[in-house]
Amino acid sequence: MPEILFLAHRIPYPPDRGDKIRSWNVLKHLGTLGRVHLACFADDEADAAHLGALRAAMGGSLGEAHVEVRRKAKLFAAAEALALGKPISLAMFASEGMASFARHILAQPEVGAVYAFSGQMAQFVPAPCRQLFVMDFVDMDSAKFGDYAGAGPLRWVHAREARTLFAYERETAARADTSLFVSEAEAGLFRTHAPEANVRAISNGIDLDYYDPDAYFPREPSAGPMIVFTGQMDYRPNVEAVIAFAERTLPIVRVGAPQARFVIVGRNPAPAVRRLAEREGVVVTGSVPDVRSWLAVADVVVAPLRIARGIQNKVLEAMAMARPVVASPAAFEGIDAEPGRDLLVADGPQEEASAVLRLLADPSAAQAMGQAARQRVETGYRWEARLTPLAELLGAAERKAAA
Repeated sequence: MPEILFLAHRIPYPPDRGDKIRSWNVLKHLGTLGRVHLACFADDEADAAHLGALRAAMGGSLGEAHVEVRRKAKLFAAAEALALGKPISLAMFASEGMASFARHILAQPEVGAVYAFSGQMAQFVPAPCRQLFVMDFVDMDSAKFGDYAGAGPLRWVHAREARTLFAYERETAARADTSLFVSEAEAGLFRTHAPEANVRAISNGIDLDYYDPDAYFPREPSAGPMIVFTGQMDYRPNVEAVIAFAERTLPIVRVGAPQARFVIVGRNPAPAVRRLAEREGVVVTGSVPDVRSWLAVADVVVAPLRIARGIQNKVLEAMAMARPVVASPAAFEGIDAEPGRDLLVADGPQEEASAVLRLLADPSAAQAMGQAARQRVETGYRWEARLTPLAELLGAAERKAAA
């Protein structure tokens, strides 16, 4: 198998947030197929310092590595993007240092494939590219910005980003050998706009040994009905979801279950999220040592996202922990599970409150739903099975080199 260049917009370690969970598991799997070189950005110096642990976890399959702390200010990137007619999210990641390293690796004859994780990284793949080019968009980011453009003071900026980013996504897909998305729903959406592209879906999986309700880990004390939300709490869709739930759904729930608490678990809570802790029945934890500690004692896990793309890892994690889940239609999209058996799908405050109260009122039914959820992810969501198609895709690198 030829060597591989793996490009990522964020260092894929530790796998403690949605994008890193997928990128780490893909990188680790590619390491079983051949030697992998890594080029990625880091949010800060502390993030970049994880390279040593990543290299150790790769077990000798990691070759050269370039980790670059991203320092470009958003306002500067926006001005640059407007001047050049580019998407802002592309300008945010422009870097001559990253481009130089990519050129260095791709000049090596033994490197036969490049795997770009997230659309921003395609700018470092030459056109034409002699190597096999796999573009993992994960989600259709342009559609996310289209959702953002519906309202708010930045709707013009978001509408422009949606338009320019989609043009870039389509151009990238046209030159990639294969374009990947995290769900068939995302892949299908992209196909409708770019029917000429070679598009496939490779879903996320779940580490079922780690997210195991019977594993040993500290458990938080449980006092009264506990409704839990987990996620990166400075991410706009998560912020909007917990604010809406706390302000509109929780009051309805507490009429039927006055002692119910809504616990928001996740790092970097935005100021608007921190303020929710002032409301009766709301707890904001901030960063926690182990999210399983809270999932394990949750009576219900909620994922009330209004804007969501791809597959929600938070839903898979809760299902793996055998917890009953109430998810919005957006958060459920892409999850291969049966509503009513494996989880509940509810749209809007009234439906969400009704679903949560139904589970709180019938612990036996809630437990049965949690067990069904665990069984469902055990059947179809192991990472090893989900990533099996990568061997076939990367095998095409040898055929391309021989052509």
